Amino acid sequence: MDKEEFTRQVLAMESTLFHISYSLLHNEQDCADVVQEAVIKAYTGRDRLRRPEYFKTWLTRILINECYTFLRRQKKYFPLEETVERGSVTQEAWAPVREEYLDLYRAMEEISEKDRLCIQLYYMEDYSVRQIAQILRVPEGTVKSRMRRARQQLRGLLADA
Repeated sequence: MDKEEFTRQVLAMESTLFHISYSLLHNEQDCADVVQEAVIKAYTGRDRLRRPEYFKTWLTRILINECYTFLRRQKKYFPLEETVERGSVTQEAWAPVREEYLDLYRAMEEISEKDRLCIQLYYMEDYSVRQIAQILRVPEGTVKSRMRRARQQLRGLLADA
């Protein structure tokens, strides 16, 4: 993959990368750092991508790995009172999201990270179940069961709202 094609595809995925990282990190500055690291890793390893049609899946997997690496490092350095509270989604962080969807995003903060990631990749980023399974390196059945569990939890949380 040449530099121009790489740049074009990364720019096309910019908002997707931010939303995926934000769903895991809950902090805009951390998201910017992690997205940058993921793009740098992908750029330096772009010659290892065998099939360019899987670029989006490949970069998403790199991003998720970078998010988890970041979270592991954070656990070592930050006291509990300085961590970001769950349910702290702000309208500024989700600028393109209209007011009526804030309840949905707040409810999504309440479900487990694994379930939330499947829902976000499927409904918000338009990945297929097969692609999500490849990204998360789990069987397709696991993705389906996580999505089913997440939908049930969201129904309950949104009914209470």
